[in-house]
Amino acid sequence: MATRLVQINMKALDDSALGRFWAEVLGWGIDSEAPGVTNLEPVGFSYPDPSAVCIDLIAHPEPKTVKNRVHLDLATTSAAHQAELIERLTGLGATPADIGQGDVPFTVMADPEGNEFCVLEPREMYLDTGPIAAVVVDCADPREMARFWGAAMDWTVHAVADDHATLRSAKGVGPYLEFVRNPDPKTVWNRVHLDVAPYPGDDMAAEAKRLRALGATDPGIDQSELHWTVLADPEGNEFCLLTPR
Repeated sequence: MATRLVQINMKALDDSALGRFWAEVLGWGIDSEAPGVTNLEPVGFSYPDPSAVCIDLIAHPEPKTVKNRVHLDLATTSAAHQAELIERLTGLGATPADIGQGDVPFTVMADPEGNEFCVLEPREMYLDTGPIAAVVVDCADPREMARFWGAAMDWTVHAVADDHATLRSAKGVGPYLEFVRNPDPKTVWNRVHLDVAPYPGDDMAAEAKRLRALGATDPGIDQSELHWTVLADPEGNEFCLLTPR
């Protein structure tokens, strides 16, 4: 049994407006499965497919208060493309963000609701990822996160070091999942989190049990009316185990 990363869940004060922003940024289509839910995926995409990690924006009344522990890195193909993308993002409502990054070749920005993201300089490893180069998670121990997520999912671990770890779909397509060492402690429920799903025919309860055996924990919330399971990784980052698909 195994899961794979299928989407990012992002809370939003206005899911429709923020969805329009990210759809314009990524060149993706917009759909909605229910009021207060905006779904983004590439046009013509057949969900789920490792060639892309989709985005679900969920209406939530509480505003963002701290730096997100999960963010997106956007890929570029040249210095000119990076500059053009930053200009286009600014026109869509993104703003510069200072998270203490200092003098770096990438640009940190925030979307209209303050969610941080990075516009990377051209990097060869991201040339075939699509618009999202990587989903990045802050953590205290990248090695431990690589151990857990490498066993939790059928993705391939590409690199592990004291300050970072990198995974990607075993099919070698789509964005990377990266864990970057950050000493700042987790203080609030993550506004952006990972959603993983087992494969069709897998037993969801058995998969949840397997993930707990690997080090996942229960966040202590009432899940009686949910058709998915909310868990937390070894550093307390919430994630959702969706129904098999």
